[in-house]
Amino acid sequence: MLLLAAAFIVAFVLLLYMVSPLISPKPLKLPGAHVVVTGGSSGIGKCIAIECYKQGAFITLIARDENKLLQTKKEIEKYSVNDKQVVLCISVDVSKDYELVENVLKQAQEKLGPVDLLVNCAGTSVTGKFEDIEVTSFERLMGVNYLGSVYPSRAVISTMKERRMGRIVFVSSQAGQLGLFGYTAYSPTKFALRGLAEALQMEVKPYNIYITVAYPPDTDTPGFAEESKTKPLETKLISETSSVCQAEQVARVIVKDAIQGNFNSSVGSDGYMLSILTSGMSPVTSITEGLQQVVCMGIFRIFGLFYLGSFDSIVRRCMMQREKSESADKTE
Repeated sequence: MLLLAAAFIVAFVLLLYMVSPLISPKPLKLPGAHVVVTGGSSGIGKCIAIECYKQGAFITLIARDENKLLQTKKEIEKYSVNDKQVVLCISVDVSKDYELVENVLKQAQEKLGPVDLLVNCAGTSVTGKFEDIEVTSFERLMGVNYLGSVYPSRAVISTMKERRMGRIVFVSSQAGQLGLFGYTAYSPTKFALRGLAEALQMEVKPYNIYITVAYPPDTDTPGFAEESKTKPLETKLISETSSVCQAEQVARVIVKDAIQGNFNSSVGSDGYMLSILTSGMSPVTSITEGLQQVVCMGIFRIFGLFYLGSFDSIVRRCMMQREKSESADKTE
């Protein structure tokens, strides 16, 4: 009886693997495609642009700093695979004025053709205890990290629907899957991207448009280095429980998942576990992905509780040390 049950399970899994490719989206071909990357002058955005350029894509880079853009343009052009490729640079703040963002993207499409892949990578971070963060920082981060992704996506979605093809990537963060000490201003903006992505995917899937939400871990970028300068002690200690990834590695994973039309994009074992744990009602690209979530969620929840317990322990320990230090200062 056990052998029969085992055989049935094996046969069922094999059937899923056979059927899975039939329901998965057709991969996007990057050679000759027009890829737009916001926040593309440095960090993960720049590495994504380089990865796409290596595969023959035409690139539009969007960022605020024109000097950085021009410098990045020269760096990307070293990886050309043919003499027809173009790197177009546009200096604009994607979070301030929707009409301006719409106009510059129209100009980009007039020069390089309709957008096949939009990567929303523009973002910033502020860390600190909730009561220590300026109220204006909450407003600014929501503008840059959330509206800075809404505006470019809104500007290209109609054309993608008309063509019945396209990919849109929202670069969130593991802090958009799990709220952590010190990220009360940052995490909500990255959580918001997932809500946007899930609702938008349901709207555009009939038009053969697929959304990807990327959840990179701590990544060695200029932005991460700047953020680390102001991290509370608790945040630093929690961050030490995971390793820092290279931007090139993260970019390769994001580009691969976007091409395949995968909704979730994660890096490493921690990222895989978090994606399973937080899958909830998110879309799946294949039957096998859904099966993995069903099978692994309970087991990963046990590991997740262990991590949460260790994080809470770090916070309590730091609080007690701080209180002891304050008491010692008062008695002196």
